[in-house]
Amino acid sequence: MTRFVLELKTQFVAHSNDKVSEKQEAYLQQKFKLLGLTTPVRKSIQKPFLTKQNRPNKRELTKITTELWALPFREFQYAAIDLNRLYLREIKEEDIQLFEHMITQKSWWDSVDLVSVHLVGTYFKLYPHHLFPILDKWMASNNLWLQRACLLYQLKYKQNTSTEILEQVIVPLFHSKEFFLNKAIGWILREYSKTNPEWVIQFVETYQDDLSNLSKKEALRLLI
Repeated sequence: MTRFVLELKTQFVAHSNDKVSEKQEAYLQQKFKLLGLTTPVRKSIQKPFLTKQNRPNKRELTKITTELWALPFREFQYAAIDLNRLYLREIKEEDIQLFEHMITQKSWWDSVDLVSVHLVGTYFKLYPHHLFPILDKWMASNNLWLQRACLLYQLKYKQNTSTEILEQVIVPLFHSKEFFLNKAIGWILREYSKTNPEWVIQFVETYQDDLSNLSKKEALRLLI
């Protein structure tokens, strides 16, 4: 284990709170163990580790992220995401492999959404030539979390959103029974409705018989 991870682990464990962890674990449906660090407490503890003078070299990032992801408490995955967000300007082409690992391992909405929006979303802006090969691969994987990432990576793109791609990733998921996919379809459409409400209304009208009720409700939440 790297020194960075070992020292961060020591500090996180030292501030654990069983009463808080019970509530947090219930919120995440008992999917993960937690130390009971609220977000403000966790960020306060990790802050010294993430300063410019203390943060690890980018060359160590994959190893450190993998080590944090392997630890049993959920706070370590959150810390790994926060750490990676410090290196958005230094993302390399091969980093998509790390992001895929973060999406497919210990998968749940709380981590997948952050990785998709902040890390994968930035990656595709930097390396657009990898966009379609990766989207095709992830959509064909039948992994609902990779498919959710395909839906959500454009969440903060606003006017730079590609409606062609948005339609391309939504249509194959019509009639899905997966709550997390139908919710994500509605979410990305709702978010894009802030930028282009006319397109979203037209999309929902065109595919009203194919979109789930949940997706339609979420998509039009800000428009009706």
